[in-house]
Amino acid sequence: MDAITMWEQYATRNDISAEYDAWCFGDNADALADLVLKGIKTATASAYPLYELEGEELPIEGQYSIVLWKDDTAACIIKTTKVYTSAFCDVSPEQAYKEGEGDRSLAYWQTVHRNFFTKELRDAGLTFTEDMKVVCEEFIKVYP
Repeated sequence: MDAITMWEQYATRNDISAEYDAWCFGDNADALADLVLKGIKTATASAYPLYELEGEELPIEGQYSIVLWKDDTAACIIKTTKVYTSAFCDVSPEQAYKEGEGDRSLAYWQTVHRNFFTKELRDAGLTFTEDMKVVCEEFIKVYP
């Protein structure tokens, strides 16, 4: 199903007129979308410098997003419940656990995200640092 159709189904059933974003997770889109569908992944993190570089607004509480599979079809709809920034080196074990990846430990999270952010920032002409700001977002799956 495409994102527009999924949103129309959800919005009609729930009498919602809000807007939404549609996106897929970074390197491992399908595996991460599957974790959201299973209720394991309830948070995500992104590199703050990329928001600055692209002039993009940060996510906001109450915002809806359609999580896409890597083929751009719709996996599910989430609603953001909390947004905050943290230095990469200060991301909490709770945030790492909520992201649901690997063994859900902070050490695993740091390794995977250090590698991902380094590549992502390098591709944008920026450099990763341990004190770089990270946008942490918590969410709930609302559909299906």
